Amino acid sequence: MRETAAILSEGLFTTSSAKTAHGLVRGPSRFEIVALIDAAGAGHDAGELLDGVARGIPTVASLSALLESELRKPQWCVVGVATSGGVLPDALRATLLMALESGIGVVNGLHEFLGDDPRFVAAAQRGNARIVDIRRPKKRSELHFWSGAIARVRAPRIAMLGTDCALGKRTTSQVLAAACRARSLAAELVHTGQTGWLQGCAHGFVLDSTPNDFVSGELEHAIVCCDSELAPDVILLEGQSALRNPSGPCGAELLLSGGARGVILQHAPARRYFDDQEHLENEIPSLASELELIGMYGARVLAITLNHEHLDADARQAARERVERETGLRAYYPLLEPLDALVDTVQDYVRRETRR
Repeated sequence: MRETAAILSEGLFTTSSAKTAHGLVRGPSRFEIVALIDAAGAGHDAGELLDGVARGIPTVASLSALLESELRKPQWCVVGVATSGGVLPDALRATLLMALESGIGVVNGLHEFLGDDPRFVAAAQRGNARIVDIRRPKKRSELHFWSGAIARVRAPRIAMLGTDCALGKRTTSQVLAAACRARSLAAELVHTGQTGWLQGCAHGFVLDSTPNDFVSGELEHAIVCCDSELAPDVILLEGQSALRNPSGPCGAELLLSGGARGVILQHAPARRYFDDQEHLENEIPSLASELELIGMYGARVLAITLNHEHLDADARQAARERVERETGLRAYYPLLEPLDALVDTVQDYVRRETRR
């Protein structure tokens, strides 16, 4: 049986800062989620708050309210937000301290390690509870350096890249993997972030907490293990940030070190500037130039997947048509429509790659 958990988002659940909470509500999850703690949505189903789909996860106003209710006491409290710089919001501190003192473990995916804070350590000791800081780096002896073993991997790889951060690369990866499996195409996801671990992905690592010299090796090691242990038909590689996001350029490792020759590119048509860089007027480059750049890395974009934020139905269709004209590729809204045609594209890619 899975251990139980409550997700803490404290008023941020309906914002992009709560993408960790969103992933656990949508699923999959390594925990059985018993509640969402978020005062702004109290009384509603967390799934309905997220996307209108009830998932049987109640939202409560506080940890106290949860403990006083008829709901099960969770074994864990998961920090469900991802903030700029990975700093723990002050509004979450009191709740997490209460959780630890109540004997509830805390799972934290932020860069700020709670296990290094004497207040949280003392609270954990008083409640005989554990603190798990997901982003705590591995010991040097546990890290892998790139060796070239990627050349022996049988399964073709597809990199799930994006034109910006926080626009749904991991979510699209999970949705596409599920759609592939429904069509008897064995797809596995190699995660590169803390939410992927929380969702129970069997293989991966937390890229942004890995020393730079070992990012390529940890990625290679995760892919090699996934291929040898699970023998999938295709491996999807979760991208982070974007190739040209100046606050955290990332993605070339998946193409070069991970050997992904295919790319599915996630894009938010309503965004003009990189996330949190509007005040700098840092514009997201054109899709056409992104396809050209990816081609220079020796990979090919197979399709475009679209984030529908800030787009009504009419605007979504117009955006799709505009993207397809610009790129010459099919574009999909993965959270709004079936992905059968995209799975066909993935199957064609797998057939070509396995004939090499």
